[in-house]
Amino acid sequence: MEYYNYIKSLHLIFVITWFAGLFYIPRLFVYQIEASQKPSPDREILGDQLKLMAKRLWNIITWPSAILATIFAVWLIILMPAWLHQGWMHVKLLFVVLLIIYHLKTHQYYNQLQRGEVKKTSNFMRLWNEGATFILFSVVFLVILKNSINWIFGVVGIIVLGVLIMLGFKIYKNIRAKNPNA
Repeated sequence: MEYYNYIKSLHLIFVITWFAGLFYIPRLFVYQIEASQKPSPDREILGDQLKLMAKRLWNIITWPSAILATIFAVWLIILMPAWLHQGWMHVKLLFVVLLIIYHLKTHQYYNQLQRGEVKKTSNFMRLWNEGATFILFSVVFLVILKNSINWIFGVVGIIVLGVLIMLGFKIYKNIRAKNPNA
């Protein structure tokens, strides 16, 4: 299995580019939503440019990366079927399912905004943007620590991360209320 490390490397590369897309697309959604509230012609000019940017990011980077990361992950499992008998892999696969659900829901938001339908607020999208962060933290710690993970510390760590993100969001929201250009 001399090619195992190549498959693993490709899997990691496409996971990274997948997450890059998942981190950036909600930020574009924030800008699209805020642009939709601007007066004409700014609304149309910004809206068209942001739709194009989102389309390219989603269809050229994010979706292909998701598909390729999944293909290489399945290949790795085929090469290492014993992983399916390890508890950490079961939990990782649960997070992968959550990631796929997150991706598909993000795709739904993408489609709505591409049609010019604004159903969520920019603040909602700022919070939505953190979903991928939680999944990434969870998967990285799980994969690195494997069997030695202390579930209590892991759960507490994710909760603390969530609280810190919410506090940061609240502080940022207050700063934006005082200075809209922040």
